[in-house]
Amino acid sequence: MAGARTSTAIGRTTAALGAAGTIALAPIAGAVVPAFAQEAAAALDPITIRVGANEGFTRVEFAGIVGSRSRVRRDGQVVVVRIGSTAAPDVSRLKVDPPPGVEKVETRAALDATELVITLAEGADARTGSADGAVWLNLYPAGAAPAAPAGAAVPTGGAVPVVVMKTAEQVSLSFAWGAPVGAAVFRRGDAVWVVFDTAARMDMSKAHDLGPAGQARWAMGPDYTAVRIPAPEGLAVSAVGEGATWRIVIGGPTAATTSVAVDRDDTAEASLVAHMAGATRTVWLTDPMVGDRFAAVTALAPGKGFADERRTVDLTLLPTAQGLAVETPTDDLSIKAEGDLVTLTRPGGLTMSPPSMALDAAAPPEDHAPRKAEFPALILTEWADTGEEGFSSRYRKLQDAAAQESIAASDNPRAPIEDRLALTRFLVGSGLGFEAIGVVNAMFAETPSLQGEPELRGLRGAARASIGRLEEATLDFSSGALAGDPSTKVWQGWLAAEQGDWEEARRAFAGGATAIDDFPPIWRARFGAAHAMAALETGDLNAAKSLLAYSFSQNAPAADQLTARLVQARLFELEGATDRALAVFKAVGRAPLDGIATPAKLGVIRIELAKGTMTPTAAAAQLEQLKWRWRGDATELSVIRTLGGLYLSQGRYREALDTLRGAGKRLGDLPGAVELQSDLSNAFRALFLDGAADGLQPVQALALFYDFRDLTPVGADGDEMVRRLARRLVDVDLLDQAAELLKYQVDNRLEGVAKAQVATTLATVLLMDRQPEPALQALWSSRTTLLPTALSAERRALEARALMDLGRYDHALETLDGDRSAEAQQVRADIFWKQENWAGAAALYESRMGDRYTNTAAALTPDEESRVIRAGVGYSLAHDAGALSRLSRNYAPFKDRARSGAALRIALDGLDGMEGAANAQDFAGLTAGADTFTGWVNQMKTQLRERTGGNRAAATPARPNAPAAAAPAGG
Repeated sequence: MAGARTSTAIGRTTAALGAAGTIALAPIAGAVVPAFAQEAAAALDPITIRVGANEGFTRVEFAGIVGSRSRVRRDGQVVVVRIGSTAAPDVSRLKVDPPPGVEKVETRAALDATELVITLAEGADARTGSADGAVWLNLYPAGAAPAAPAGAAVPTGGAVPVVVMKTAEQVSLSFAWGAPVGAAVFRRGDAVWVVFDTAARMDMSKAHDLGPAGQARWAMGPDYTAVRIPAPEGLAVSAVGEGATWRIVIGGPTAATTSVAVDRDDTAEASLVAHMAGATRTVWLTDPMVGDRFAAVTALAPGKGFADERRTVDLTLLPTAQGLAVETPTDDLSIKAEGDLVTLTRPGGLTMSPPSMALDAAAPPEDHAPRKAEFPALILTEWADTGEEGFSSRYRKLQDAAAQESIAASDNPRAPIEDRLALTRFLVGSGLGFEAIGVVNAMFAETPSLQGEPELRGLRGAARASIGRLEEATLDFSSGALAGDPSTKVWQGWLAAEQGDWEEARRAFAGGATAIDDFPPIWRARFGAAHAMAALETGDLNAAKSLLAYSFSQNAPAADQLTARLVQARLFELEGATDRALAVFKAVGRAPLDGIATPAKLGVIRIELAKGTMTPTAAAAQLEQLKWRWRGDATELSVIRTLGGLYLSQGRYREALDTLRGAGKRLGDLPGAVELQSDLSNAFRALFLDGAADGLQPVQALALFYDFRDLTPVGADGDEMVRRLARRLVDVDLLDQAAELLKYQVDNRLEGVAKAQVATTLATVLLMDRQPEPALQALWSSRTTLLPTALSAERRALEARALMDLGRYDHALETLDGDRSAEAQQVRADIFWKQENWAGAAALYESRMGDRYTNTAAALTPDEESRVIRAGVGYSLAHDAGALSRLSRNYAPFKDRARSGAALRIALDGLDGMEGAANAQDFAGLTAGADTFTGWVNQMKTQLRERTGGNRAAATPARPNAPAAAAPAGG
């Protein structure tokens, strides 16, 4: 019968735990009409989420033994509900159909908890509180939130009137504020303190005689007001809030108030959490009589106080009539009011006794029960001992005792946990990590306060580490309950080594030196090998030799010995004995264990590449295979970095970037991921900043940049990359693509002078592409003050050229008014030409040539020929024979070597009697081949090339530094 009863009870418990995280879409109040389909939920579900709505708001309630302990905080438009369960509740209906005023609903994992993240829409609001054994959250659409209390808290006149009513036994003080304020009221020694969360003067003119109490004194701080009233210790204190008035009664019978519940929270750093609706502010005060420092936490009405006195090493919670009062001997106590929760903690957590101290005493353990270790995360060799009865019998006996204890705990929260701890020790010692985790998780689900029990956190962390759940193990060992424990330091060192964080591994192993010899031999061997690898990678070869000797002395299983041999091979490699290292790597690489063979094969590739006995192409092929053979830890990271470096050295840039970026997304949490990201950034910089991509075709370079544009660094380097790539596109007349790159920079990445500089380049490219309107928009949208003089002149010339292209000649000339720079004169000449102001245009074209005519040894450039031709035609059409004669005399020696010799000869000879045979338009047609726009475009291309280093030879990207050897996967 007992066996059947146990089975049934366990079945009920499992079913109840399986129901954790259900969501019940049910009505929550008579005034709230259900907005969604309803689903009944079991009354005893650990987490029950109820959702209801009316026309004004949506209400979400978190109930159940776990749900009612939820914590709500708000950060801007994001509301985070922390639920103390790693099993995420089913909120699919909220995600698919968010309530009004909510943009999206997400869940995310946290330390031994799940967080429900609710993003509010613009203008939406939220209110939170607790009632009827549940935590509630009201969500209001934009404009629907209840209005804040009207009126200022400080009454007209600037002082709060205090009215006194007294008898021989008691006195009542009424503080009449202009609006509701938070208050804290409590006794401290022989004085009553009244603290408000608003600064104001107190009008005590009617509060001279306080009957049984002494004379009140008040003080005002930057955001609070405190009143101290001497009163004999025998007088009771009560507080009542009525609208904007607080009435404090000293003496008489004690008034009943709603009690503030205070619980411990061990989900992260050990802390105390007070559930106090309407908490507003923490006020730190100094007692003028004693000189010590204490805190008061104010809260809005109705009255709520803490009835008991609670002491820990770090603080004392005083009894209060309203709010909270906290004394502390420390100077780093943190008291934070968030919604209806007040959290008290310190850096590293509060010092509190284990939760098991509050449980009933357990019966004396049987002789065969696994005994408690000296340290909470320590594994003892004897735990795996099955004795003469064998494994199955011992396992069944411990399991039955644990089941009976679990049944008792379902009815008695103070039931002992020793039998369940004994079962967990046996499972951890026997290497049954999954089963041990299940037992501990069931204990936490049944009694959440046990999350602060050091041994349970240590055992679960050890079990998680043993089955490869390194991140989960790290969370357990980071618990404040294990702070300062040497056995925990040993585990943290091993975890850090597994993840490639060698510096942290050495520090942690040093902190756990006093406990490492108490572990079983198999774990001593693993810890020794991991510590040796950490010593190698931090340059301490002598320590690595000693630690390897320690590991080999443990007579560990073959897999662990191979792990140590792998570390030994790395030691040989660093000492320069590459032949010995290669032999050991090859031997270990033949092992049928991928976690050990993969880093060994990587070592073989690394050495043979350095010796020249393996080609980069063959090495890359082998590394591609290794990349898929072992994944998810520092070993894969080392393979990826080596492969990426090989691809870069071979000029296979796309493959290199693909390889490095793909691993960075998946392995971003590993310590070595920083170096990987550095490799990726350096490769991208080498391609597009140092000129390595100059060897690619412009279209290929553009495609590569677009595919990896998320790697563009922020700041000047990223902007320079874009400008250089744009220059290459301009060189091959891919003007639309160049403009698109530059426009993205202007619109999204730059401000001030930098934006004006890039916008100037953008306008130049757009004008090259004959798009004057977008060019003007680029210039006008990037206007700013205090630009460099040269940049301002360049922008004026571009603006005038764009206006000219739009036919707005007068506006263009006004833009250039007073500007005599070379760029301005060139544009002004083109405008005069288009206006048929032949004399003005010709004079400017000639002046732009300067004394070039004196250098007859060098032929005219195409741009210079265009200016001379236009000058000659202009003088002819303006009938300025003297100017034409001068021009012809100066440039006649250049006729025979001119590219457009016939046009230059006719332009310099003038009409010469052809006035009747040809009109001005026919003669001006001679300049069709002397297009100054083409000359300007070529000039701009040259200028852009010079500014972005386009005249240099293409660079070769440097290979990443050889990555450190990866730690082998733990066995």
